Amino acid sequence: MKTLKKITLGFLLFFSINATAQETIIPEIKYADLEKYIELAKQNFPRAKSYQLRTESIKVGVTVASLSYLDIFNVSYFYRPGDRAVIDPVNPYNVNGVQFGVGVSLGGLLTKPFNVKKAKLDYEIAKLEQKDFELLLVNDVRIRYYDYIQQLSLLKLSSQIATDNKGVAESLRIRFEKGEITLDAYNQSRTMQFQSFQQKILAESTYLKSKDLLEQIIGVKLSEVK
Repeated sequence: MKTLKKITLGFLLFFSINATAQETIIPEIKYADLEKYIELAKQNFPRAKSYQLRTESIKVGVTVASLSYLDIFNVSYFYRPGDRAVIDPVNPYNVNGVQFGVGVSLGGLLTKPFNVKKAKLDYEIAKLEQKDFELLLVNDVRIRYYDYIQQLSLLKLSSQIATDNKGVAESLRIRFEKGEITLDAYNQSRTMQFQSFQQKILAESTYLKSKDLLEQIIGVKLSEVK
């Protein structure tokens, strides 16, 4: 029983040493990389590009609405050959040569300013919606990056603990074969080794998922970011 307690205490010591080896992930955070990821997300994330194109489209609509003032004017001309008689019984105001006329749409003249104002307001709304989405996008990138760093750190810690426990278990196996420790003590070491390997595999899976989520939002593989 005393031997078992010593072995268990030894395992707890290994866990304690490794757990305190990295007490914080803050030193692992590289803000220069984070800014790169944010810019890549703005460039590559489909919804971000959609908002950008939508804003540009509405901006073009403002220009189109401003130029449409010309639509309220209707210019026409009438040509009468010079060899025809000047007097026209149908329209005595006709004269020989070319005659020009300008018509103005009263309805268009009254509605155009409101159409232009609406187009400008739509553009301002589009810019605000794009800005709002970018803020959400930036926050999402940060969350995914921090989670990625967290899972990477946990993976390193789990790998180190698994390696240490493997060494301890191997050492205890040799001692068991020499008859220096009991079967219960040896089995305890194998159980703790299995648990540490299990935690390592879980950490690997969680790390890969966090990496995929970060790459999804920035649109490129992390290995391709320079």
